[in-house]
Amino acid sequence: MQEPRVIDYQTWETELHGHDFQNVPKIAETCALVFMKELISEPEDILVTEILGGKILDFELNVEQKMIVETASEIAQDFGPEYWREKDKKHEFPEDFWKVLVENGFSGIVIPEKYGGSEMGMFEMILAMEALASEGCGLAGTWFLCLTSVFGSLSIVKHGNDSQKEEYLPRISKGMEFCLGLTEPDAGTNTLATKTTAVPKGGEYVINGEKIFISGADRAEGMILITRTTPSEKAPKRTLGLSLFLVDLPNPAIEVVPIEKHGINYSKTCEVFISDLRIPEEKMLGERDKGWYLILDTLNPERMSFSAASVGIGLLAIKKAVEYAKERKVFRNPIGSHQAIQFPLADAKAKIEAARLLNYRAAWLYDKGQPCGAEANMAKVAAVEAGFQAVYHAMQTFGGYGYALEYDVERWWREINLIRLAPITHQMALAFVGEHVLGLPKSY
Repeated sequence: MQEPRVIDYQTWETELHGHDFQNVPKIAETCALVFMKELISEPEDILVTEILGGKILDFELNVEQKMIVETASEIAQDFGPEYWREKDKKHEFPEDFWKVLVENGFSGIVIPEKYGGSEMGMFEMILAMEALASEGCGLAGTWFLCLTSVFGSLSIVKHGNDSQKEEYLPRISKGMEFCLGLTEPDAGTNTLATKTTAVPKGGEYVINGEKIFISGADRAEGMILITRTTPSEKAPKRTLGLSLFLVDLPNPAIEVVPIEKHGINYSKTCEVFISDLRIPEEKMLGERDKGWYLILDTLNPERMSFSAASVGIGLLAIKKAVEYAKERKVFRNPIGSHQAIQFPLADAKAKIEAARLLNYRAAWLYDKGQPCGAEANMAKVAAVEAGFQAVYHAMQTFGGYGYALEYDVERWWREINLIRLAPITHQMALAFVGEHVLGLPKSY
């Protein structure tokens, strides 16, 4: 007998002599394909594996993807928990860490090759983020790549014209930092309530407004800025009237004021005040007044990024808790021998792995150009819950030591709690699922 071969749906359809399954429900289609393999001339040559949506389901990473994971893991081991403990304590930006990420091509993962990147997708990006986070970096493994590669690179790759791509993408590949000027004090999650205005004047736009919680604005050389170009009351549709601009930083018309915060002190998060900023009209990113639809191509990957962070932080916390539970003895036995320690960690691990797969699906859909909002939001809900549970029970495993800085769990606790609040609150992600997935009435 010959070696079995794996075939896709199109091959099935051809070898089944034109049988048409196009209008058959997918679950019936799968059953029919498996059952009707008897009709194929040499059924022993066919290897039937799991079929999802008419495709063979394959969890094997390719060579390039494996290299990304391996390289990210090696970098994380060089910049482990002790490194981030010091950076967080001293409120220092990790210059050497960012330099290594750039040198190894991580800043260019989603950038086309002709602009100096690797021309990969969001799936490869979250593989890198996950590995960096889980092997020692915690939230930092996602944070800096999200600010520059998601906010900057993806936005420009998706919606920039040739001139904009040529101006910015090669520089991002070489380490230019970016940020996203989105959130406002009076708008919060309600981006459609954006008040920052961009008024056309003589081939330029004059921009005025205020942004808040803009991470990386103190260092960034570029910003994707969300503005209102048509007043909401004059827009023909509620979702129209917003426009995006590429802004070079620093700029005398922009004041950046860092906000003191609870964690992630190796990166500053800032208030941004914009006063009569003049931007050439060619700096508009994408079509005027269509900014809401454009920014979704950035916000969904942002959610995937922080789902990857939740997965990574959770796995890192579980790993450290397991190591400690094997060594720590109380009443003669390792504490890890007790179900009260084992079961919560095991439960968190199972939930993390499930959330991880959902996030992979969201990234896969995004890279295929398919709708992914439901998956991105559900992945964030699942990943945050699982990561939160993992870090909480890791802290319980360490007992009083979990509260001590030197064991790092308390820092991961601060980091995972941020992800419940940003980039979208846990409740708003659930509201999205309720309305857009379950079809329930809008709840806010």
